[in-house]
Amino acid sequence: MANHGNHAASGAHGHDHGHGGHHDLEALRQMGFWLFLITDCILFGTLFATYIVLHNNTAGGPTASELFEMPGVIAETFILLTSSFTSGLAVLCMNRGNRQGLIGWLAVTAILGAAFIGLEVSEFLKMVDEGAKISTSAFLSGFYTLVGTHGLHVSVGLCWMIALMFQLRKHGITSVTRRKVNVISLYWHFLDVVWIFVFTIVYMMGVM
Repeated sequence: MANHGNHAASGAHGHDHGHGGHHDLEALRQMGFWLFLITDCILFGTLFATYIVLHNNTAGGPTASELFEMPGVIAETFILLTSSFTSGLAVLCMNRGNRQGLIGWLAVTAILGAAFIGLEVSEFLKMVDEGAKISTSAFLSGFYTLVGTHGLHVSVGLCWMIALMFQLRKHGITSVTRRKVNVISLYWHFLDVVWIFVFTIVYMMGVM
């Protein structure tokens, strides 16, 4: 009888230990994301510094004020800021246990993100069509590298978000999907902050 009790206690302890290990793993993954975000801050900081140094080196080619069309850029900014708000609504739905609302707002965020990428690609294609290629000048090399890197990050976030929506539909709101939603939301807000710097330093200063 005593042995049976010891065995049950041991089993319960093992069960708790398993849960503890799972939470530790989730915390470790969360920390891994923060480390990734720090390295991304360093990456974008370097790209901004490079662009600031090179932005006057047009090599006789088109300048920022000649190339940039602000109505399109303002539309991109409005779309991305709105998508940051909708990603916040997705987290709000998750915290309330509303899976359908969570998936719905993630879908809206993804659509807005895709619209942003569409506008950015059309902007790039128009500039290339006008002869403003990445190889035209140091200014354009810095511009395409910085803005293109941000666009690539948004595209990665989109793929990640779509995959997460399928996972939520299949598994619902679990500790794992909860962490992933929190992480993608933080990542999306980070990209929003980076874009505000892009809008100010690249576009606003470029047309002034």
